[in-house]
Amino acid sequence: MEKTAKNVLGGDLVPCSYDPLTGFLRDGCCHTGPEDAGDHVVCARMTEAFFGFSSSKGNDLVTPKPEWRFAGLKPGDRWCLCVHRWIEALQAGAAPPVVLQSTHENALQHVSLNTLKQHAWAPGERSSPPH
Repeated sequence: MEKTAKNVLGGDLVPCSYDPLTGFLRDGCCHTGPEDAGDHVVCARMTEAFFGFSSSKGNDLVTPKPEWRFAGLKPGDRWCLCVHRWIEALQAGAAPPVVLQSTHENALQHVSLNTLKQHAWAPGERSSPPH
């Protein structure tokens, strides 16, 4: 029987988003495994600032790419990010807020829980739950 994935808070990993469908495995969760070279473990709420930063690094997350069944993201969408890209964005002042319950515990191998908590999405902020 497969071990249940845990989040950075020690609880069961909660889905990040089903609409848009996210995750390296496109199962809605920020799971990871040996085939995920990018460590797509940080569930974050997309922002315009992050879109600009990501685009400057060669990763356009806004433009639809039908050939990849990717509709493009908009501010407020939740998306599983590579932990290293999130850290780069943090250092550049463009890190999107993190959904702690949906961020895989493996993120803690690269960034402290304290740092993630400092950049956590607060449920009182305008948002919608995962679809």
